[in-house]
Amino acid sequence: MIFSILQLIGGGILAIGWIPQIMQIMKTKSVKDLSLKSYLFMLLGIGLMEIYAIDLVANGSGIAFLMTNSLSLLVLLFVIMLVLRYRDK
Repeated sequence: MIFSILQLIGGGILAIGWIPQIMQIMKTKSVKDLSLKSYLFMLLGIGLMEIYAIDLVANGSGIAFLMTNSLSLLVLLFVIMLVLRYRDK
């Protein structure tokens, strides 16, 4: 139980950590110093972890991991959408 709580706290902190970047993008409407490739690699990594988390839940454990990983995946997708929206074409 304690590890699930730690997972929820840690995952929440990781998701909240994106908020300053999101706010900066929305304020400046600029992503010129951000690398889309880096965010796509992170998306791949979190996507693979999401598959693992789903497998854990299917086998009776890992709900906290699935919840926090899903939140990270959603936040990262939002950042990627912002990068695609505001990048120079």
